[in-house]
Amino acid sequence: MRKLFAGLIAVLMFDSVLAQTADAPVLIPNRADPWVYREAGDSYYFTASVPEFDRIELRHASSVLGLAQAIPQVVWRKKAKGPMSLNIWAPELHRIDGAWYIYFAAGEVDKPFHIRTYVLKNTSASPLQGQWTELGLLQLPWDSFNLDATLFKHQGQQYLVWAQQDKLKSYNSALWIARLKSPTELATQPVLLTEPLLDWERIGYKVNEGPAVLQSHGKVFISYSASATDHHYAMGLLTAPADADLLDPASWHKAAEPVFYSNADLKRFGPGHNSFVLDKNGQHWLMLYHARNYKEIQGNPLADGNRHTRLRQLPISAQGELQFGQQLPDQWDE
Repeated sequence: MRKLFAGLIAVLMFDSVLAQTADAPVLIPNRADPWVYREAGDSYYFTASVPEFDRIELRHASSVLGLAQAIPQVVWRKKAKGPMSLNIWAPELHRIDGAWYIYFAAGEVDKPFHIRTYVLKNTSASPLQGQWTELGLLQLPWDSFNLDATLFKHQGQQYLVWAQQDKLKSYNSALWIARLKSPTELATQPVLLTEPLLDWERIGYKVNEGPAVLQSHGKVFISYSASATDHHYAMGLLTAPADADLLDPASWHKAAEPVFYSNADLKRFGPGHNSFVLDKNGQHWLMLYHARNYKEIQGNPLADGNRHTRLRQLPISAQGELQFGQQLPDQWDE
């Protein structure tokens, strides 16, 4: 039975959450760049950027909705100086060959936007236990602003997709793909997937970032986010056949228009940097994303911590097309 997600969270979430976001339904308040890892049908881990940009938290629940009530556990904090000492952004949790890894972006106190990607490792059975070891930088062929690394496995190969600046170009970041040799090393040269050349990708900042991968219906989908992180922030989509060479740029089709963007009627402003996950029955794809419930922002949007994690079901048509439902409120099939 289809219900508005707002009705569900009214039952499942505590009053303080609803008070902070009374005019727009959210799953977890004040958490941007949401990432969910589904270990099994009854085991979900969540992490995201915190407003202070100073730590990495994990929470665990037996369902996606249960993450709203799960108590966050801090697993790592920023350094006092040097690398990894400022702007701790967009952590993602992954499991590779029996070990847990967290990929995240960070700057430095003396160089706030010297943003690079770093990797943590934990060999415990649970990422909420044991020791997190700093593996250092993700090794990339050139040194420049980079962030938002995500991993996916396809036909037995581990792939990495990330956002990085090309110093020879005038934009802030493009999306690249490569196969991984190890959790910190590439096995192949980076291949350019998409750069911000469309008008809707260049408002405020010329950005392609925040990739998220979904594999279904014989296709590989990569969503991404573009433009400044205010109400102009929006999501685009790349699609490739599952049997194609994913390292061939010609395999990918890029949507000419954004697939998900601000909707004032639904109090949804600047939606983006999402993740995809299957529900506990493995039947429905869900999309977690962040958005604000108001348009006007005072000062730098990055200093506004009211990007909230939201949740919506993501139907797939018989033709294998993702149905983002731009005009629909967040919904969930129970």
